Amino acid sequence: MSEQTNVKELEKVVIRFSGDSGDGMQLAGNLFSNISAAIGNEISTFPDYPAEIRAPQGTLGGVSGFQVHIGKGVYTPGDKADVLVAMNPAALKTNTKYVKPNAVVIIDTDSFQKNDLEKAAFLTEDPFKELNMNSVQVVPVAITSLVKDSLADSGLDNKTILRCKNMFALGLICWLFDRPLDQAAHLLKNKFAKKTSVLEANIKVMTDGYNYGNNIHASVSTYRIETKSAKKGFYTDVNGNRATALGLIAASEKSGLPLFLGSYPITPASDILHELAKRKDLGVKVVQAEDEIAGICTAIGASFAGNLAATSTSGPGLALKSEAIGLAVMAELPLVIIDVQRGGPSTGLPTKSEQTDLLQALYGRNGESPVVVLAASTPTNCFDMAFAASKIALEHMTPVILLTDAFIANGSSAWRIPEMEEYPEIHPQYVYNDLLKDNWKPYKRNPETNVRYWAIPGTEGFMHRLGGLEKDCITSAISTDPANHQKMTDMRQAKIDYIANEIPELEILGNPEADLLVVGWGGTYGHLYSAVESMNAIGKKVAMVHFNYINPMPKNTEEILRRYKKVVVCELNNGQFATQLCAKIPGLTNVSRFNKVQGQPFMVSELTDHFSKLMEE
Repeated sequence: MSEQTNVKELEKVVIRFSGDSGDGMQLAGNLFSNISAAIGNEISTFPDYPAEIRAPQGTLGGVSGFQVHIGKGVYTPGDKADVLVAMNPAALKTNTKYVKPNAVVIIDTDSFQKNDLEKAAFLTEDPFKELNMNSVQVVPVAITSLVKDSLADSGLDNKTILRCKNMFALGLICWLFDRPLDQAAHLLKNKFAKKTSVLEANIKVMTDGYNYGNNIHASVSTYRIETKSAKKGFYTDVNGNRATALGLIAASEKSGLPLFLGSYPITPASDILHELAKRKDLGVKVVQAEDEIAGICTAIGASFAGNLAATSTSGPGLALKSEAIGLAVMAELPLVIIDVQRGGPSTGLPTKSEQTDLLQALYGRNGESPVVVLAASTPTNCFDMAFAASKIALEHMTPVILLTDAFIANGSSAWRIPEMEEYPEIHPQYVYNDLLKDNWKPYKRNPETNVRYWAIPGTEGFMHRLGGLEKDCITSAISTDPANHQKMTDMRQAKIDYIANEIPELEILGNPEADLLVVGWGGTYGHLYSAVESMNAIGKKVAMVHFNYINPMPKNTEEILRRYKKVVVCELNNGQFATQLCAKIPGLTNVSRFNKVQGQPFMVSELTDHFSKLMEE
């Protein structure tokens, strides 16, 4: 490392890669995240995609970003960046609000010409002065020219050469944080295994970027980031969608049932479909149907046939699947429905994140149609919650909706690959031969749990039919009897309510003796936990509970909520979970709400500001 550099030792640091959607910022960010995870850093990432598929080059609407937070005690991608890579003026302009005052800003000077500045609607030729970014440490690098020089003899065409600019930027960042290039080279070999010339070009440019940083004579801060002492095992960088897919596969193994996914592509859930389509080696069957309704209906058929059946979608698709979910409720078949929430309503903000599907998941069907609703809280937690959703669905013969969101689905964390011995066996409630003596019918139930016994088609002596019409609770024949309908409605609800006995109770985080209790659910966990930690670190006592189980709720929910003087429910919607809590627990007068619907996650700073105001009132 150059003697001229000023080395800062930090526990954690935030880096943001930003450029046109074709500049490869997502790849550069992912590679840097993987390198950091491999050397022992905790990581949290936030890919921020543009809404347009391909906006005009150099314009504000086409900026693509990737933020990564590395170090110790990392729970969020960070509020603001210590280092920004801005490949053009539009990237600089759109990310000004996400940059710390004294940050390092690396720019490609070849892309900061007069024409580029005009595309980004700058009024002067000094973008930093115009944006009032006078205190940042600017590292001006002619990235485009240097990449062209580096690959002048490669034989590649100009378009392919320019696609390597992101690797030069990655090399610079690896120099800045003293990251080993051999790990990045290994990852590139996996990605470009069949394109030798492209692989060699990327590795060369990345190495040249690293060497350039090592040789520049600029007084710029470099960073040394602490690593953590981690539990021994195999670690990888995993995003929420991939973790969800792997959780379903794990449940398939533990239940001994083949996994079937019937789905239709939709942003931001499509990667679950892509990931499972690769796993024929594990017996996974995937059907990409012609639409959302066909996708879930194939899954219901697979469930009836004895598979662990799942379907994946986002908010608009969940709406389309609602009638079929009602069919699964009436037929009492196990089914996992994964909803990766995005900004709405309608097409809304397909590449942005919200928590606005909660009430749809709870109540978005005709009739009294109770289902289990779970929510994953982090990218790695998606694995555990997909496993839990599968276990509940199979053991309680019910549809289960698992809510994730675009933030955790596309974001990633360092994940220790678990040993399967750490996870419980899954035991579906199959029919058994003694039931034949009692004249078995399809809706015969376990008297304690109200779970309908599952007869796999082809099992001798258990031929039966299921459907969407109400059935008699004893004979299982179609029934329109009012009293029977009341009884069947009550039993379907009781079956869901019983599951509260088998889910974990709420755990109080932070300071249990606080006056203020912060309540969250799903993908807001990292930001809320970071805010609560920050408050307690400066002597402001704050407690926190976070919900992964929404319906039914943990058994100690009411006791905890009534224990605290003030409760604030924080959500990326207009208060849907707060509404649910107040409906389920009448007389809660201590609950306030903090809501945000901007397609972006909370910032820790805005949370701590709000909590401080609540405590001062």
